[in-house]
Amino acid sequence: MGKKKKTKQVSFRLNLLFFAVFMLFSMLILRLGIVQIVYGEDYKREIERTEDVTVNSPVPRGKMFDRNMTTIVDNTASDAITYTRSQGTSTEEMLKVAERLAKLIYKDTDAVRERDKKDYWILKNPERAKEKITEAEWDLYKEKELDDKAIYDLQLERITEKDLDQLTDEDLEILAIFREFNSGYALTPQIVKKEVSAKEYAAVSENLEQLPGVDTTTDWDREYPLKPTLSSVLGGITDSNEGLPRESLEYYLSRDYSRNDRVGRSYLELQYEDVLHGQKAKVKNITDKAGNVLDTEVITEGNRGKDLVLTIDMDLQIAVEKIIEEELVKAKQQPRTRFLDRAFVVLMDPFTGEVLTMAGKQIVKDKETGVREMKDFALGNISTSYTVGSAVKGATVLTGLNTGAIVPSTTFHDTPIVIKDTKPKSSWRAGLGTLDYKNALKVSSNVFMYRTAINVGEGVYRYNQPLSINPKAFDTFRNSFAQFGLGIRTGIDLPNEMAGFKGFDRGPGLLLDFAIGQYDTYTPMQLAQYVSTIANGGNRIKPQIVREIREPIMDNKDIGPVVKTFEPVVLNKVDAEPEWIAGVQEGFRRVMQVSGGTAYGSFGSASYKPAGKTGTAQAFYDGPERGNFNEAPGVMNLSLVGYAPYDNPEIAMAVMVPWAYEGNSGHTANSVIGRRVLDTYFDIKKARQTEETENNNTPSNDGESEEE
Repeated sequence: MGKKKKTKQVSFRLNLLFFAVFMLFSMLILRLGIVQIVYGEDYKREIERTEDVTVNSPVPRGKMFDRNMTTIVDNTASDAITYTRSQGTSTEEMLKVAERLAKLIYKDTDAVRERDKKDYWILKNPERAKEKITEAEWDLYKEKELDDKAIYDLQLERITEKDLDQLTDEDLEILAIFREFNSGYALTPQIVKKEVSAKEYAAVSENLEQLPGVDTTTDWDREYPLKPTLSSVLGGITDSNEGLPRESLEYYLSRDYSRNDRVGRSYLELQYEDVLHGQKAKVKNITDKAGNVLDTEVITEGNRGKDLVLTIDMDLQIAVEKIIEEELVKAKQQPRTRFLDRAFVVLMDPFTGEVLTMAGKQIVKDKETGVREMKDFALGNISTSYTVGSAVKGATVLTGLNTGAIVPSTTFHDTPIVIKDTKPKSSWRAGLGTLDYKNALKVSSNVFMYRTAINVGEGVYRYNQPLSINPKAFDTFRNSFAQFGLGIRTGIDLPNEMAGFKGFDRGPGLLLDFAIGQYDTYTPMQLAQYVSTIANGGNRIKPQIVREIREPIMDNKDIGPVVKTFEPVVLNKVDAEPEWIAGVQEGFRRVMQVSGGTAYGSFGSASYKPAGKTGTAQAFYDGPERGNFNEAPGVMNLSLVGYAPYDNPEIAMAVMVPWAYEGNSGHTANSVIGRRVLDTYFDIKKARQTEETENNNTPSNDGESEEE
C-alpha cells in the first residue's frame, strides 16, 4: 500500500511538472507568435536599420616632368595624425580625446580665432555661461520669445577679454586640436597635424586605444625640386584646412570630392585637376542606427593621379631665366631705367606649338624690408600685355598684300608723313631711301607701314593736308592680325590668358600707329605664336605646355605608359599667298643677316642663320608705381621676334622688355637677350648630340670578356 501511494505521488508531481513546462512553452510560443506576426515587420526594420556610408580617401597627386623626364613637381610623404568622427560622437567625447591628444603632441594655436575661444569657454564653463543671461532673458526663453541661438549669441557677446585671458596655453592647444576634430565630417578622416615628429608619432601610435577616432597615417605635400623655376606657371594647390575653393564648391562636390580635399588652385595644377587628382580609394562603412561602425568594406583601391609630361625643357628654361636675370641687372645700371623691372622670353617649336621655354623675371620690392629681389614671373607671358612696336610689321605687310593695298612690287620713298595740325610721323632715322616691303622690314621703315595703312583705309595722302580714312580699316587690321594670334587668346592650355587691350579711338593717325605696333597691346605668348605662324609658312599653331599624360607607377621609381599625347593643333591658316609669306621671311632674314638690318649687329655672326624682327615702341608707364604720378611717364618698350634656322625653322622666339628706359635712346636688352638665348639653345642641342654620339660609340659592358 505504501509503495502504491508513493508511486501515485511521483506521477502527480511529474504530471504537474509536465503541465507547468507545457504552459511555459505555450506562453513562449504565444509570445513569439505575437512578436513575429504582430510586431515582426517593425522589429525587422529596426534590426536592418543600418547605413552604408561610402568614404573617399585621398591619394597623392600626379607628378610633372619636363620633356626630358626631369622631375618638376613631386610628392613628399610626411607622418600625420588624423581624426575620424563617428556619426554618434558627442562634443564631450571629442573634447576628452582632444585633451588626451594634447598631452602627446604639440599643436600650433595660430589658427585659433577669438570666436573659437569663446565657443570653447562656454563649453568649459557652462554654469558661468548661464550666468551671462539675465533672469528676465531666461523668462523670455521659457516663453519661447528667445530661442537657443539667441541665448547663445548673447553669451558670446558678453564674454569678456578677462574671461578669455583665463584660458591657459594648454587650453588653447586643446582648443586647436578640438577645432580640427570639429571641422571634419562624420566618418571622413580629418588631418589634425602634419609633419609630425618621430617622438609624437610613436607616442600617439602607442596610445591609440585611449584615443578613439585618432589614427596615424601618411600625408602628401607638393614638392618642387627646381623651385622657383616656372613656379608661377605650375600653380599651387589648396591645403587641407582650406579644402575646396568656395567659388567652385558645388562643382567639386558634384564630382565626388570631399570638402577638405586639396585641389589645384591655379594654372597647371588647376587646368589639369581632373588628371592630377587621381582616383581616390573608396571604403564603405556599414553602421548601425547609433552610428557605430559594424563593418568596413573596400570598394576600390586608390590610384594616385596621372602624371604630366610638359613640353618645357628645364635645362633650357633655367639657362634662359639666368640670362634674363643677368641682363636685367645690367640694364638697370644704365641711365633712365627707373621703371624697368621685368623681361620675358618664350621659345616655341613653330611647327608643333610645343613651348620649350616660358621664362619671365620681375624685380620686386619686399614690402617689409624694402629690399629688391628677383621673382619668377613666367606667368606674365600670358597675363600681361604691352605695345610691342615694329615687331608686328610682318603682319602689317601681309595685311596690305592681302587687301590689295600694296602689291609685291610696291615701293615707297621713306620721307616723313605730315598730316595737317599733327606732328610729322617718320621712321626711326632719316635717309632710308626708296623701299619695297622686304627692305622696309630689313631697315624697319615706319613710313612704308604708314603708307600701307593709309591705302588699307582707302585714304588719300597729301602733304600737310587733312587725312581721312575709313574707320573700318581698324577692323580690317585687327581681323588680319588675329590670324597670326595678335590681339586674341592663343589657346594655350593654361587658364586666365589675356587677349590684350584694344584702343577705342579710330582717328587716322592712330591707324598709322597701329600699323607700327604702337596702339593695341599684345602678350609675349602672342608674339611667339605670331612669329611661329610666319616661320612655318602661315599656320597658326596652338601653343601647348603639356605634351603627354601618363599612367602613374606606384613605386615612384619610373614613369608609366602614355595615356594621351597632345598632337599639334592648327587653329587657322593665314589668308595669304605662299610667296607673300616667303617674302616676309626674306625680309626677316635680312633684318638679322644682311648688313644694314636692324638686328644685324647682334645676330650677323650667328652660325645658325636666324631671321626675325626688332621692335621699339613709345609707350606710357602703367606698372606697379603708376600711382605715384599724376600723369603716366613716357617710356620705351623693347621687343624681338625671331626663328632659326631661317630656311628650316626649328625654334621660334619672342622677347619682351617693357618700360626699358625713358627718352629716345637707351640700351638694347631685347637684342642682347635674344642673341644669348638662341646661342644657348643651339649650344645645348649640340652638347646633347655630342653626348648621344659618345654614348652610342661606347662599347657595352653588359657581357663578360671572352679573354681574361
